[in-house]
Amino acid sequence: MKLKLTTKLLKLSMLCTVAISASVVTPSALSVFPGVNLATVQAAEQQKTTRVPALREKVYSQLARAQKLADDGDSKAGLDALDSIQARSSSMNSYEIAMMHNFYGFIYYNENDLVKAIASFEKVIAEDGIPETLRLSTTFSLAQLAMANSDYKKVIAFLDKWDAINTKPKTDAYYLLRAQTYYQLKDYAQGLSYITQAINLSDSEGKVPKENWLVLQRAMYYSLNQTDKVVSVLERMVKLYNKPEYWVQLAGMYGETGQEKQQLSVLEAAYQQGFLTSKSDLRQLAQVYLYNQLAYKAANVMSKAIEQGIAEPTAKNYAFVAEAMVQAKEDAKSISYFTKAAERSEHGKYDQRLAEVYVNTEQYDEAADAARMALDKGGLDFESNAFVALGMAQYNLQNFDASILAFEQAEKHKKSQRLAQQWIKYVKREKVHAQTLKTALL
Repeated sequence: MKLKLTTKLLKLSMLCTVAISASVVTPSALSVFPGVNLATVQAAEQQKTTRVPALREKVYSQLARAQKLADDGDSKAGLDALDSIQARSSSMNSYEIAMMHNFYGFIYYNENDLVKAIASFEKVIAEDGIPETLRLSTTFSLAQLAMANSDYKKVIAFLDKWDAINTKPKTDAYYLLRAQTYYQLKDYAQGLSYITQAINLSDSEGKVPKENWLVLQRAMYYSLNQTDKVVSVLERMVKLYNKPEYWVQLAGMYGETGQEKQQLSVLEAAYQQGFLTSKSDLRQLAQVYLYNQLAYKAANVMSKAIEQGIAEPTAKNYAFVAEAMVQAKEDAKSISYFTKAAERSEHGKYDQRLAEVYVNTEQYDEAADAARMALDKGGLDFESNAFVALGMAQYNLQNFDASILAFEQAEKHKKSQRLAQQWIKYVKREKVHAQTLKTALL
């Protein structure tokens, strides 16, 4: 009885993912299924279109024994069995030799020795007497193995060989592998054309494109600085997969392309769905609220993030909430946040802002204390503002001399010189008026 081996002993599948923050596509899984059995051998007989030498039963049984040893976990014994077969290869035909190298390749692959696996499978396709379907499938598998081995130029070479012998319509796996390879070679324009073909093929068949295809397409559009296209891909990803990171990325791209209203809408929708959970995401939302003059919402988002332990209770974060409250004309509510910011800071900048808010809310004793604290701590960007706040607080407390002294200090700064001079004149007049009134009452 003469037996002939299957035309498709090796099948490889590759899943790839793209991390946009690093912009890398890497193989995450490969699986090999040798599929050697009498049923597939007989099926292969029906598929062959060119005449090939027969695989004799004796050789087949020896190859099957080597495979079983490897499948049972004894790869060394499997390789030893193949070495024994190879020692008698002078009596074997080209088809049998090809199958022997195929088994070598399978064992080396399972041992994660990709270099030897590739070398073995190259010997398979170097033989003339094999079915064209086996040559085709092995050549494509070689391209996938080269990808797994990060040998991108070899991937292209194997795919070119595959193109030369393939007569059937190309599949999405082909386009994806081409796209991934050109991405790694930083030939983004070429890679983009192939991943787009894979996606278009899926669309034409009424299927949903695989998520990692769109991730790859997005990454290449971004690398080519085609930001409008990145937005379009992300809009589709949001609709198809509804993942938090895609909502955040879409909002970021809306901001990058100057579409602030859309950015706000997307971030709000993501927030309502509970997708914004990191401190960076929530801070981005708060900043977008502030930019769009929704200061009270900005303050609420950041204050809740601090209360929930998502954002750290730092001086900077408390000051953000406080300034947002001031912009929202909620000066009284800003005080507790400025106070916490000041307590956590060695410089006096937040004490100065606190003094100004106390003046606005007519809490003059507190304003004077905060202004003095700001000046004591130092590190102020505009020291004159602290003196102005102190002068106004002292005036309202009717401490006219102290007020004049504070404004005289402010007068020394060019930024506040004119304002200070006006206040000095005004306070002096009020001091005279107060003294006149007091004398008259006596």
